[in-house]
Amino acid sequence: FIFPQDGYIDFMEYVAALSLVLRGKMEQKLRWYFKLYDVDGNGCIDRHELLNIIKAIRAINGGDHETSAEEFTNRVFNKIDVNGDGELSLDEFVEGAKKDEEFMEVMMKSLDLSHIVAMI
Repeated sequence: FIFPQDGYIDFMEYVAALSLVLRGKMEQKLRWYFKLYDVDGNGCIDRHELLNIIKAIRAINGGDHETSAEEFTNRVFNKIDVNGDGELSLDEFVEGAKKDEEFMEVMMKSLDLSHIVAMI
């Protein structure tokens, strides 16, 4: 899935993305999430980008959390930023999510809107 340069997606691109999220393989989903979350498009997710992602996911999904978004972000970086450069590459993100069950769960919840649909 390639993101358009104009910052907008047309209906067919939307359908392709939705299909990937609903039926794609785990690695495909993680690669798509990475591109979605790499807000500045530099090919890496930095601590600030991940923190904003975690905060947004928590705001959408609600619930109580044992750790703050900042603590969770720091834990994720300490675990999966293999080269310690303060940024997550695509490979670090994908492999890290596969190895860290809690991080994987958070990533999967990021586009799970079933609880919102249930309220409608």
